[in-house]
Amino acid sequence: MESCSHPYVPAELDLPGFVPGVLSQIQILGVYLSASVLVISLVWILSGRSLKISKTDRLLMCWWAFTGFTHIIIEGYFVFSPQFFKDKSACYLAEVWKEYSKGDSRYAARDSGVIAIEGITAVLEGPLSLLTVYAIAKKASYSYILQIAISLGQLYGTAVYFITSILDGDNFATNPYYYYSYYVFANSFWVWIPTLIVIRGWMKICAAFQVQVQKKSKKR
Repeated sequence: MESCSHPYVPAELDLPGFVPGVLSQIQILGVYLSASVLVISLVWILSGRSLKISKTDRLLMCWWAFTGFTHIIIEGYFVFSPQFFKDKSACYLAEVWKEYSKGDSRYAARDSGVIAIEGITAVLEGPLSLLTVYAIAKKASYSYILQIAISLGQLYGTAVYFITSILDGDNFATNPYYYYSYYVFANSFWVWIPTLIVIRGWMKICAAFQVQVQKKSKKR
């Protein structure tokens, strides 16, 4: 099968059977943002029924629900659909990755490093993120440990994602617009939000430990 022309960099990237995307950027982002707002709104409303959950924890529940479904559905599709660039049915998830590959063609090229990162994210971090929503709602003792562990995993995965790109020349975007809007901006949320969660979790655990130390000192 002959290689078909595509919009990705490098131009000589071999993608036999490539089928151009059907949905526009606005349509793709519109569906994603609408679905995200729906999930976040539902979690916010449902968590608001409990007076015992603080607004900060409710916001965290929204984040973990959003990132969990993103990992499982969006990234999970990529991992288990190696021929997405050949899709002719206008499947929304295939369209997402055809579009995102304009910002990082390693996805269309099925780069082994990217597949490994996304595989771990979809299979492990996705379900654990949803478990975190439950843990926060139930005020489970493992809530902060779980949040720190997943956030560190996200930070590690994002770091490897950027570093491997730099080591390979950092030239996988169709143009600067896609580079900064997809590769940089879209991924930045999985840098600064997990960082804040790790800091908060660390402070909460340290504070709880300090309380225990004080109680033991009083008993003596």
